[in-house]
Amino acid sequence: MSLPHAFNGRLRLPLVAAPMFLVSGPELVIETCKAGVVGTFPALNQRSSEGFAQWLDQIESALAGAPQAAPFGVNLIVHKSNTRLQQDLELIVRHRVPLVITSLGAVREVVDAVHSYGGLVFHDVTTLRHAQKAAEAGVDGLIAVCAGAGGHAGTLSPFALVAEIRQFFSGTVLLSGCISSGRDIATARMLGADLAYAGSRFINTQESRASAEYKQMICDSRAADVFYTPKVSGIPANFLRPSLDRAGLDPSAADEGDGLKSLQDEAKAWKDIWSAGQGVGAIHDQQPPVVELIERLRAEFIEATQGFAAANQAFIEVGGDA
Repeated sequence: MSLPHAFNGRLRLPLVAAPMFLVSGPELVIETCKAGVVGTFPALNQRSSEGFAQWLDQIESALAGAPQAAPFGVNLIVHKSNTRLQQDLELIVRHRVPLVITSLGAVREVVDAVHSYGGLVFHDVTTLRHAQKAAEAGVDGLIAVCAGAGGHAGTLSPFALVAEIRQFFSGTVLLSGCISSGRDIATARMLGADLAYAGSRFINTQESRASAEYKQMICDSRAADVFYTPKVSGIPANFLRPSLDRAGLDPSAADEGDGLKSLQDEAKAWKDIWSAGQGVGAIHDQQPPVVELIERLRAEFIEATQGFAAANQAFIEVGGDA
């Protein structure tokens, strides 16, 4: 198991609140970090690099008075369609952002830029090939985005992907996919991940930028209501079926997609077509404050961890040493 030195003593849970397109903002990041969980947001949730810089100022100012707060992170889309990539990267370096989460491309130059000031880079991966390429680029952590995760998810079982990543990668491993409770966080650790990575569970919080209608749809949905389709952005992702139906989009019609559409087109689509992971069936409340949610997750995590050890003690003791 491998946690970055910068995280030591600063986490109350082995958890990262994932950056969610159009949902995560500075309010969610600040309160998450103050509660002892890594808070993150996508740079493109701000409509301009100038606005992005203002959000960085806001977060840094709020966390300056909380020295024990968890580190924060920014999600950077490393893809030719992101015309702001270089400008936003320069702002990240200037502000010395502690953690950068890269998606849709693992590029050595980006990793080196973040490492130049001591920052960390975690990269989203859905396949072993993507994981190997990211490791070759020098990233510090790999986020195994497994079946059932929200957004641009993969299709592999976490049992398979985490185990295969561990065979060649000694850095930090994070597990994404249906992380909705403290028990899920404990399970991610049992599977061999260092940190759990949860998005959908934080949509329904007081500090989230999701609409009340979006949050209600989360409460009303179950795993069967989450549909995996390339029709929204050209890359397969998980969306809430009721929002697809409302938009008049039939995801069951044959269409393999044609790669990532422009980020502008995707932003328009995701405004009314809502993403979530298959863990929505465990989410029943709309507006808990982040601090309250994290305290609940922590209590569940401790109970699950201690309960697992006690429940399995009998198996450890049976027969003694061979």
